Amino acid sequence: MTAYDVIVVGAGVAGSLVAHRLGRLGRRVLVLEAGTSAPGTGAADPDPLTAYLTAAGQLPGSPFQPHPAAPWPQVADLSGTDGTDGSPGFRAAGHLRQDGPLPYSSTYVRANGGTGNVWTGLTPRMLPEDFDTEVFGYGRRWPITYDELEPHYRAAEEELGVSADVAEQREHVGLPFPEGYVFPMRALPAARLDRLMAARLDGRRVKDTVALREVGLKVVGTPHARNGVPEPAYDGGRGYVPRGRDGRPDPGSRCVGNATCIPHCPSYAKYTPLKTQGRWSSTVTLRDRSVVSRVLVDGRGRATGVEYRSYAGEAHVVHADVVVLAAHAVENARLLLLSGLGGRSGQVGRNLMDHPVLLTWGLLPEDTGPYRGPGSVSGLEGFRGGPARRLRAPFRVEFGTWGWIWAKGPVDTDVHHFLTEGGLFGAGLRRAVRDRVRRQFTLQFEMEQGADPANRVTLHPSERDALGLPRPLVTYDLDDHVKDGMAAARAVSDQVFALLGAEDHTDYTPAEAWPGRFEHGGRTYGYRGAGHAAGTHVMGGSPTTSVVDAWQRCWEHPGLYAVGCGSMPSVATSNPTLTMAALALRSVERVEAELAARDRPASLRTPQPHPHARPPAGATALPGGTTP
Repeated sequence: MTAYDVIVVGAGVAGSLVAHRLGRLGRRVLVLEAGTSAPGTGAADPDPLTAYLTAAGQLPGSPFQPHPAAPWPQVADLSGTDGTDGSPGFRAAGHLRQDGPLPYSSTYVRANGGTGNVWTGLTPRMLPEDFDTEVFGYGRRWPITYDELEPHYRAAEEELGVSADVAEQREHVGLPFPEGYVFPMRALPAARLDRLMAARLDGRRVKDTVALREVGLKVVGTPHARNGVPEPAYDGGRGYVPRGRDGRPDPGSRCVGNATCIPHCPSYAKYTPLKTQGRWSSTVTLRDRSVVSRVLVDGRGRATGVEYRSYAGEAHVVHADVVVLAAHAVENARLLLLSGLGGRSGQVGRNLMDHPVLLTWGLLPEDTGPYRGPGSVSGLEGFRGGPARRLRAPFRVEFGTWGWIWAKGPVDTDVHHFLTEGGLFGAGLRRAVRDRVRRQFTLQFEMEQGADPANRVTLHPSERDALGLPRPLVTYDLDDHVKDGMAAARAVSDQVFALLGAEDHTDYTPAEAWPGRFEHGGRTYGYRGAGHAAGTHVMGGSPTTSVVDAWQRCWEHPGLYAVGCGSMPSVATSNPTLTMAALALRSVERVEAELAARDRPASLRTPQPHPHARPPAGATALPGGTTP
C-alpha cells in the first residue's frame, strides 16, 4: 500500500498510542520508525537485555545500538572543561551539535519504542496551576486547562497501567480527582530509604532561602507506570489486569526491584510502547528502518504524505489524509524545519525545555537499602507550586534509591576511590566498598524550566548525518529564574542532610564528568539532563504565536499534527510522559473526527424548489402543486 488514512512518524509512547486508538477504530495506519523494530530477532544487534548486560557502561542507550543512518545523542557525547580562566565549559560531539552557553544534557533513543524503552517509569500529573505560568511572571499559558485534560489523564493512566494512591495524591499533592476514582494499580511499597526519610523528615520544616518562607516536609509516593498489585475497585469494580512484555494480560507480571529501570527493566514490569504495540489491530502496519526526511503538502498547504529513506538511502513516498509527527521534540522540530513547514509564527524549534536536575548525594549513618526497587519511589512535593514561583523555579525532590550511580557512576567508581586514595586491597577493600555502598543515597531536584524562545533547535549549516540530512543544532542556557531555583534547592538539601544526620559528599568534580556546571551567587552548581525535551512546536491560541493549536494540529497545514512533549507550553515539575500520553489520546479524538467527516456520505437528494416558484416550461404539475 502507498495510501493510508493516517501516517504516524515515530513509534514511541505518543506514536504507539495514536496508532493503537486509531487502529481500534478500523483506520488504516502506517507507523514509520527510524530505528530497528526488534533487535535480537535475526538482526545483527543482540536483544536489549543481553546488550545491557554486556555493555561497557550501563548508560541510558546501552540496550540499543544506534545505526549510522538513525543516530541519536548519547551521554558520552558531552564532556566538561575548565577554561584558561578556570570558568566551567563543555565540549559536544555526536548527533546533537551544540553552540549555547550551557549544554543541553538530555539524550533520546531512535529505536522501536523510542525513549519510552529507557525511561524511569514515573508518571505524576501536572498541577492545575502549571497550565498558566504567565501569572507568575514567566513562561507561557496553555490553550487548555487541567480540567479539560483530566479525562485524558485517566485514559492515559489506564493505557500505561499506573500504580498510585489517589488519597495520597489528593491530600499531599493537591490534585483534584473525580469522586470515586482509583488508579489501575495500588501504590508501590515504600523502599527502605523512603521509610528512613519519612521517619526523620515528616512534620519537620525547612527554609526556602530564596522565597524566604518555611516549607513543611512530607514524604509522598510517586505514581509509577509499572505493574504492581492490581486495584480490584478500578473501573467500577471490574479491576485491572497487568500486561506483560507483549501487551497481553499477565496477572503475574510484577515489579521485582531490579533497580535498572534506566536503561532496562529485565522483568518487563515497567510500561514501554512495545506493550501498546502488542495490542495493535491488523489495520496498523509498522515499517522500521524508515527515516522520514520530508512532509509532503499540496498547493493549499494540506499534508498529503511523507518522503522517507531506507538505511541504504533509497527514497520512498507514501500518502495519507492525516500525518502525525511523533518522533520526539528534537526530531519533530528537525523534520518541520527540513520540510519548511509551520514557520509563520517563527516558533518552530524554539522554546526548548528540559528538567535540569540538581543532584546532591551523601551517606546515612545506617543501611539505606540501595539498588532495591525502582530508581525512585517517593519524594517531597512541597516545593512544586505556590507564590514562590514568582521568585525562583519550582522543583520536585526525588529520593534516588540507586546509590550514587547517577551522580558518580557505577560501583566501580567506589572501588577505584578506595584503591587509589585509600590504598586498600583484598578484604579491607571489600569491607570499605560494602560499607560505603550500603549507606548511599541521592536527592534529585527536578527543576522547572520556563519556555524561552532563545533555547532552540535549528538545522546545522554544514554537518550532515549518514543519509545526508542536516544534524540538529541546539542553543541552550539556563536563566536566573532556574538558577535561583537551584540555589533554593541546594539550601533545602543542606537542611535535609542536617536533619538526616548524613555526610554530604556532593562535589561537582572532575570537570569532564560535569558538562552542566556553572557559577551562581558565588557557589558552583552541576546539573544533569532529565531526558524531558519539550516545547519545540509549542501549542497556543493563535497561529501568530504558536506552531500547533490545542489539538496539536499545525495551524498552517490541515491534516498535519505534531504530537508529544514538543507541544507543551510549560514542562512544570512533573515527569512529562503521562501528560504527553494524555495529550496524544486527546488529539486522537480530533483526528478521528476529521476522518469521519471525510467519510460522511454526500447528500444526493435533489434540492426542493420554493413552493411559489414557477415550474419549468413543459413540466407537469402534480397534486399539491409540486413538479417532478
